[in-house]
Amino acid sequence: MNEKEIVQSEELLHRLLNEAIARKASDLHLSAGYPPYFRQQGRLAPAEEWPILDAVTIAGVGQVLAARTHVKLPPKVGSLDGGLSAENGTRFRFNIFRRSGALSVAFRRLEERIRSLPELGLPTDLYQLANYSNGLVLVAGPTGSGKSTTLATLIDRINQTRTGHIITIEDPIEYLHKSNRSLVDQREVGQDTESFNEALVASMRQDPDVILVGEIRDLNTIRTAITAAETGHLVFATVHAGDCVGSIDRLVSVFQPEEQTSIRRQLAMVLRAVVAQKLIMGDGPQIKKALQYKKDDPFAATSKYVLVSEVMKVTNSVANLIAQSKDAHIYSNIETGRSHGMYSADECLAQLLKTGQISERTAKGLARNPQLVVSRASNLRPARMQVDDLMEEPR
Repeated sequence: MNEKEIVQSEELLHRLLNEAIARKASDLHLSAGYPPYFRQQGRLAPAEEWPILDAVTIAGVGQVLAARTHVKLPPKVGSLDGGLSAENGTRFRFNIFRRSGALSVAFRRLEERIRSLPELGLPTDLYQLANYSNGLVLVAGPTGSGKSTTLATLIDRINQTRTGHIITIEDPIEYLHKSNRSLVDQREVGQDTESFNEALVASMRQDPDVILVGEIRDLNTIRTAITAAETGHLVFATVHAGDCVGSIDRLVSVFQPEEQTSIRRQLAMVLRAVVAQKLIMGDGPQIKKALQYKKDDPFAATSKYVLVSEVMKVTNSVANLIAQSKDAHIYSNIETGRSHGMYSADECLAQLLKTGQISERTAKGLARNPQLVVSRASNLRPARMQVDDLMEEPR
């Protein structure tokens, strides 16, 4: 594109984002041959007063968006993620993808305030993860499970309650943190750094107290994150894994077999906690009653999703099991570790069933032990599970 076409594409992009904000839309979709589609109060519909967008126009918007990422160009195959701010500061996450050879773009409007742990469906005692002075804290789950949102809440807690230097390494930056009691420096892969590992290595020379790594999946980044935790920093990171125990295997399996024993010993020393989570569709009676969309809340439609979570704290017993490659035995520690702040996904499912947020069919379908979940649900108190405040001191 020439300079004039770039300016026109940027102007169209800002008009579209401003329209999404004015409509209080949670999502915006651009596809060739159609007008823009906006999702308002959960309903996706075309903006009939807007003209039909052709492939050339969307390709121009895609090129402007891609220039904000580490790739710099729209994908020839597959998709590309990124983030940007509208003129008023509202943040959007975007995904550029190809369909039938042409580009399409999906925007998700991010919430302007960082929610509390209870609002996310997590117990308040997880705020204590922000009190560790060093070590590694993982948030595990599939794509789209709210891992970044949970980490943003924990980073915000540190920023509000502790003095220190927080460095975040993200791709893209989703939630913006203003320095409060802590100094917060946010770095975006592609804009401010070449890669997660490059930024993580550099952060060791930037006097950090807390480091957030948006994702650790390659060998070098995992190794550097462990080293950072060993050298007195508190490191938060996300990992793609199905549950808490699976996250340990996910990290260890990246290394060669001859190195896995030593990596396990290192993890046993530096790992402090793992929070595993996933979002599921709530189909219980309480969710059905709650689906009365509020006209002033673009995120009201997300209330139909509920969070299934699991928490593992690395006590001395769990650390020994990690070091000895006895991961299967960790599940029993989670089941019996309520006094240390642990609970299993089955326990969370039982609570969701008890409170009417999911159906018995859904609970059984997701449970490791379906009959036990149903039995627990019948015996639980209606209140949201509260973990006793008798946690083991941070190691």
